[in-house]
Amino acid sequence: MATTDFRQYNPEGSRLRTHQKELAELLKVFADICKEHNIQWWLCSGTLLGAARHKGFIPWDDDVDVAMMKKDYWKLRRVMQNWEDKRYYLHTMENDIEYKNAFGHFAYKENETVICFDVFPMEKSSRFAAHMAKFFYCNMHHPTKYIRNKWLRHFYIRLVQIINFGLLIPIIRLIGYINPKKQYHYILGSGFWKSPFYAEDIFPLSAMEFEGYMFPVPGDTNAYLTKIYGDWSKIPSEEQIKKSIHGLEYYKEIFG
Repeated sequence: MATTDFRQYNPEGSRLRTHQKELAELLKVFADICKEHNIQWWLCSGTLLGAARHKGFIPWDDDVDVAMMKKDYWKLRRVMQNWEDKRYYLHTMENDIEYKNAFGHFAYKENETVICFDVFPMEKSSRFAAHMAKFFYCNMHHPTKYIRNKWLRHFYIRLVQIINFGLLIPIIRLIGYINPKKQYHYILGSGFWKSPFYAEDIFPLSAMEFEGYMFPVPGDTNAYLTKIYGDWSKIPSEEQIKKSIHGLEYYKEIFG
């Protein structure tokens, strides 16, 4: 675990630190909903790395990533469709035609302010199948950003979704069952295919501190992170940190 002081990146009162705290509170709401409805999930990607290395956010990170098995994701969708507090919702392509991701965003909206983070469903599949699904879906919906006419754009988006999720991806999913080598990938069509995951690294789940809360994490967090990042405990250089910052406003705040 890193012991270096990284407060230069997200000092108290900074816009980045304020955003991180808002995301942590939203994550706690998400955790409570999942616990109430027996939905299994865990911290993943950079959020898990932050928990393991910093007991919270990677100091220069501005998002949250969580994962769950596909069956739990469908359950979460049903729960959120009937959730009484409409400020909280699961943002998906089903409830927003302009949203093209195969995974969802758990979101909070009040007035014009929206805070959200990624929720990745995971399914058993081969790397080849995950790559095929990414190739077809991502390439087919790429032209949508060039279609200015709203009606034509919406028609094309739905057509691409029907072709991919109604026909191509179900076939690719069957191909993925042939020789998955015990691999799991984020849901087919999500665009992520390079890093496989393994059930023996994930289950049984454990818990780890993140921003003062205890959240679920893979049982073998070291193996899980090592397969993605290699030596995940190593602190990146300042140049690598600069390249990893998503928001321009946070980049300017940190580096001027």
